[in-house]
Amino acid sequence: MDPRYDIPRRAAAGGGSGGSENSSPALGAQSRRRKMPPRPADFKLQIIIIGSRGVGKTSLMERFTDDTFCESCKSTVGVDFKIKTVELRGKKIRLQIWDTAGQERFNSITSAYYRGAKGIVVVYDITKQETFEDLPKWMKMIDKYASEEAELLLVGNKLDCETDRIISKQQGERFASRISGMRFCEASAKDNFNVDEIFVKLVDDILSKMPLEVSNKELSNSVLSLQPEPEVPPELPPPRMRCC
Repeated sequence: MDPRYDIPRRAAAGGGSGGSENSSPALGAQSRRRKMPPRPADFKLQIIIIGSRGVGKTSLMERFTDDTFCESCKSTVGVDFKIKTVELRGKKIRLQIWDTAGQERFNSITSAYYRGAKGIVVVYDITKQETFEDLPKWMKMIDKYASEEAELLLVGNKLDCETDRIISKQQGERFASRISGMRFCEASAKDNFNVDEIFVKLVDDILSKMPLEVSNKELSNSVLSLQPEPEVPPELPPPRMRCC
């Protein structure tokens, strides 16, 4: 007998050796080789994506989380979200990324998701002037509902449509430069250009302002509950202005 399986066994009735006895050692070995459960996340962070209808918010989210792109995505109704786990700075971070509707009629619903956001991605379409002109409106929503500590990133999407560009890169850079702490980049969800960089850099900026070794009590302020948020925030912080 293989000494690895030298395990005392009950005598079989009548001295015979049944099939169950032969399989017991293997089952015992399997139980000893069970995989360890995955390491839990060190941080759980909420990121929201906002911007006018049709700028590609859903496409950016799905490219980052699933590496997929849909040419004919339907407009988001209310809010949607996806989960993505990344490792950064030696920490495991579980991201809950909220994709919000761009239509004004959903503002009363989507505003509730600003409060817990550690990062906010503001998106416009480089081929549509009106989506760029709407940016001050989205900044007012941020000023009214979001935490002042939330990291901000302005994204000019649809870089794959360069030949149809209306908004120059310099215009995007100038707008972001007027907002305290806002970063800027251009991306293409279709070509998968700069998409991972958008979210990884945003998370890195969030982590740079957080102690990487914290107690559970302190961490609870940064942990996002996976339960649905209320449709209307019960308490809103006083309005503040990031820009003129």
